[in-house]
Amino acid sequence: MVTQAERDGIVTLTPGAASAASQRAELWNDDLRPCTREEHNWRASRFASLWIGMCLCIPTYSLASGMIALGMNWWEATLTIFTGSAVVLVPILLVAHAGTRYGFPYPVFARLWFGTFGAHVPALARAIIGAGWFGINAWFGGLALDAILSRIAPGWSGLGPHTAFAFVAFWLLNVGIAMRGPQAIGRLAAFAAPTLGLAAVALFAWGMHAAGGVAPMLATPASLHGGAFWAAFFPSVIGVVAFWATLALNIPDYSRYAVSQPAQLRGQLVMPLVMALFSFVGIAVTSATVAVYGKALWNPVDLLVTFPFPVVLLGGAIVILSSITINVGANVMAPARAFENLWPRTITFAIGAVMTGLLALLMQPWYVLATFHNYVFTWLGTYGTLLGPFDGIAIADYWLVRARRLDLAGLYDPASRYNYARGWNVRAILALAAGWIPPLIGFVVPALGFLWSGGWFFSIIVAGLAYAYFMRTDHSRLNAAEYATITELDETPAVGSAAAFAVSR
Repeated sequence: MVTQAERDGIVTLTPGAASAASQRAELWNDDLRPCTREEHNWRASRFASLWIGMCLCIPTYSLASGMIALGMNWWEATLTIFTGSAVVLVPILLVAHAGTRYGFPYPVFARLWFGTFGAHVPALARAIIGAGWFGINAWFGGLALDAILSRIAPGWSGLGPHTAFAFVAFWLLNVGIAMRGPQAIGRLAAFAAPTLGLAAVALFAWGMHAAGGVAPMLATPASLHGGAFWAAFFPSVIGVVAFWATLALNIPDYSRYAVSQPAQLRGQLVMPLVMALFSFVGIAVTSATVAVYGKALWNPVDLLVTFPFPVVLLGGAIVILSSITINVGANVMAPARAFENLWPRTITFAIGAVMTGLLALLMQPWYVLATFHNYVFTWLGTYGTLLGPFDGIAIADYWLVRARRLDLAGLYDPASRYNYARGWNVRAILALAAGWIPPLIGFVVPALGFLWSGGWFFSIIVAGLAYAYFMRTDHSRLNAAEYATITELDETPAVGSAAAFAVSR
């Protein structure tokens, strides 16, 4: 029976299959359904804009400038950022292909490898990390708010835990806006990205002026040499990889809208360049702070409070604007949808946003950002190791096990081949455990510490190979003949409008 149509490499459900799937409320709602043909409308420029907006953020600045504090010089830090960004772009593009081809969001993609119920494991793992980033951005915004209030109201700094008060106020603002959904700040997001870009240019100009030119600004020598440099370089590259490891998982949430595979590929290729360019600004300015203040100020808010009052006011507003926009647009979507997916009839997006905010508090962002070591090696390194096996399993499943042949309707049917054993794919659980073994060995055996510091790299490879081996004869795989039986090729007209797929909750 034909249930899906493929044209120009994009697969959509037939109207009949979509109608049948929409009756299964436990697996289908308007957020989880696959895209219609008309909804595949994002061109390369849209993906480029998406990445520019996500790269121009305070955590990117802090990641890059912190490498100066670690002991690298400007070109070593820039090279580290570019290398890590280029490495993580590979799994991003491999996973993005699945989202574009089948038009499904990340939680539905996860059903393919973990099962209809087991998919909650990778979805919630992604949610935890998203909540962590929500807290980090909220902490940056809270510090900026605290700096502004300290300048506006002289008595503010005498209110005991004034920083905590500012953080809670900013956290409440973020959660309140997030409850209204990402669309509520669409215009604000369009304004924030270029504003932050202009602020970066202004900051670079200040650094150049304060240091006496570009050459003095970049003259801070490296303090890491020989083995010490490489001991910092590889974990730092993995830290950059981990910085975007979340997107390597849930990139289908965005790539599902691509008009074609070449469009999403061209648009996303800008990411390493944008990361390197904006990182260079952070690196150069941090190098200038060494010359001006005698120490590296890798947290931009620490630098902000050294400026005159008008600059603190304007700069603080920009940091706040950036933090709110990125939080609601990038860090709430995945966690809120994951929570919503647990009980779609009960948990709304607004409730999911509140749950994300509460989880962010439990992640203790003030501790994560206390030192650069905590930020890169504890936070980024640990969650990179956590997510690495999921990336490996997703890539191995789509490219090696199934050769890109899926039964799209089956992902919305609890009785389909993708239900596995009562909704769980035990082979995926075993591959996940196998992927975590090498980093854990490195964690407990000091002589093998490189296995922990490079945890993402080792876990993604081991988990992917283990999963491909475990699934090599699984009954859920479609051969070419079976795929042809359920798929109408090329001549299929565009599937109906989005309204035909909408279902009530």
